[in-house]
Amino acid sequence: MVNLSSEIKFKTSRSGGKGGQHVNKVETKVEARWHIVSSTVFSDEEIERIKLKLKNKVSEDGWLIVQCETERTQLANKQLAQTKLEGFVEKALVVPKKRKATKPTKASKEKRLIEKKSSGEIKANRRKIKDF
Repeated sequence: MVNLSSEIKFKTSRSGGKGGQHVNKVETKVEARWHIVSSTVFSDEEIERIKLKLKNKVSEDGWLIVQCETERTQLANKQLAQTKLEGFVEKALVVPKKRKATKPTKASKEKRLIEKKSSGEIKANRRKIKDF
């Protein structure tokens, strides 16, 4: 698991929705921000991979921003936002395996031809019968 706790900046604000008087005076909504380019945790290639994979979630000035307002306490929302952000980064760092091209087996070719033949017969049986 990636630990970005030293580089993440948090910003709090009042959470929306129901809740009466309490919601209007307590800042429980948390926004976790991480500046990708200035990170010291990752190498340059890893930073490029993160920027490429998360390009829809990264702002124009290079910040990866995650918001969380599901919990009732600021601390719980802060922890959730941090794990969410770290999860995005961890997923972005995964290098997909190269696909090895393979040929279909003889059995799979025969099975496909048999299925084709049977579906052709079914369609042929739907036609009108002509009298000679």
